[in-house]
Amino acid sequence: MNQTSGALVLFSGGQDSAVCLAWALSRYDRVETVGFDYGQRHSVELEARDEVRAAFVRAFPEWRARLGEDHMLEMRGFGAVAQSALTADRAIELTDKGLPSTFVPGRNLVFLVYAAALADRRGLPRLVGGMCETDFSGYPDCRRDTLDAMQQALNLGMAQDFVVETPLMRLTKAQTWALAKGLGGEPLVELIVGDSHTCYLGERGQLHPWGHGCGTCPACELRARGWETWVAEGRPALSAEEAAR
Repeated sequence: MNQTSGALVLFSGGQDSAVCLAWALSRYDRVETVGFDYGQRHSVELEARDEVRAAFVRAFPEWRARLGEDHMLEMRGFGAVAQSALTADRAIELTDKGLPSTFVPGRNLVFLVYAAALADRRGLPRLVGGMCETDFSGYPDCRRDTLDAMQQALNLGMAQDFVVETPLMRLTKAQTWALAKGLGGEPLVELIVGDSHTCYLGERGQLHPWGHGCGTCPACELRARGWETWVAEGRPALSAEEAAR
């Protein structure tokens, strides 16, 4: 664990950001979280953030002292400009640009600008995000080369030395489940299944083996496939060191 620095986790309350929160808590002595209200169609995502953080405190007393403040940043103006199926009543489909209609143009880039401004004020040199280019929906702002360019721009523009960390970048969803087990054992897996939220349609009714959700939107299908693959492999644990290779 790094005793001299901290991290700010971009935290949506979903599976990936919950694993990233555990990853950061296992490394840094001070970890804060930031969420973004950008006009999502379903407030359940924002509500899940509080549930997941509270569940972390209950389930992992060894991380409790390291988990610092949570910040919620209002960005509804951006969501209105960058409309997508996540912010407006639109079908989930491929657009004429070949991108999913769930893609919010520039969302991760804007998130990182806001997060960096907050991290500058809070004295947190690391920004941790759940972006992944292995199992992803075709979003160009999830690619590591995009984030490398963004890291350089933030540091040049803010005279900082931020590091944008993406521990899930090279992992499949099955490996993300394995990393959760490696970081926090079965209690973390159970927490993610029961408390985190990924479903694009905001469904929280039925609890599937992999968690709550409609089961048919792209986010649910990806999460379910990852779970099924992980279970078929015998539910292995993946250490953070193995995940980084």
